[in-house]
Amino acid sequence: MAHDHHHAPAGHGHAQGHAHGHDTDIDWAEMGPVLESQAELLAPLYREAMRWLAEEAPAPELIVDAGSGPGVVACLFAEEFPGARVAAVDGSGPLLERARARADRLGVAGRFTTVTGELPEALDELDRPADLLWASRSLHHLGDQRAGLAAFADRLAPGGTLALLEGGLPARHLPRDIGIGRPGLQSRLGAAEEEWFSRMRAELPGAVSETEDWPALLSSAGLKPTRTRTFLLDLPAPAGAAARDHAAAYFTRLRDGLGDTLDAEDRDTLNRLLDPADPASVHRRADLFVLDAYTVHTAVRPR
Repeated sequence: MAHDHHHAPAGHGHAQGHAHGHDTDIDWAEMGPVLESQAELLAPLYREAMRWLAEEAPAPELIVDAGSGPGVVACLFAEEFPGARVAAVDGSGPLLERARARADRLGVAGRFTTVTGELPEALDELDRPADLLWASRSLHHLGDQRAGLAAFADRLAPGGTLALLEGGLPARHLPRDIGIGRPGLQSRLGAAEEEWFSRMRAELPGAVSETEDWPALLSSAGLKPTRTRTFLLDLPAPAGAAARDHAAAYFTRLRDGLGDTLDAEDRDTLNRLLDPADPASVHRRADLFVLDAYTVHTAVRPR
């Protein structure tokens, strides 16, 4: 999960495999191939984040990806930390099947385990506390985020690090004026996504409104915040085939997920952007790019 756009309907990068009701339902198993290709495109960003995390947690014995999805990032952790065992934890069995198959293909299956279950309770099934717990846009799928962070903190070994990926900036793929429809399409889509995200949060069981001051919330969980850094994915125009596929999947999810919240002109513009036969489509236009920013907050459990 991610990934993918931060608040994209029907797909948040890495998250648990459960749905949340009404028009914000998410079928994570169906999203598996899209989540994989998205995370693969973002692999340079994730690897950079992992090298940064290694400065704080240089030799973790157990790395836990809490809300791993299909395991792309969990397998990257296994590659970047060759001395570590990696546990991919997710609520979707089909996504974890993809994770196990990927680990086997990459030759890391001997250090790779999966745990199927809802966060945070599924973390109780681990055989030891985590030295590095990675939570990439999985926390915001828990109704009570403060309680969720406290549960994550409880599953850390003394001196262990929690790496929380939440926030960043909205992704951009196109200039403000794309020559069709009204200028500013992506800004309007971003506003509609924020409304969708608010509905998704409100519909979660036990939903609690929380000021998203992540370092303060990490402190409230008994952790010592250490660092915050934003990592950039910058694939300039003209985009390659993988970036075009990524953009097409992203705009398809927006068109299908936001529905009637978009006006007719913007829906028509999205239809043109997604029509491979249209010269203005993301499949053919020369000005398509991918620019995205992911923010990671770290905190350590006191020894």
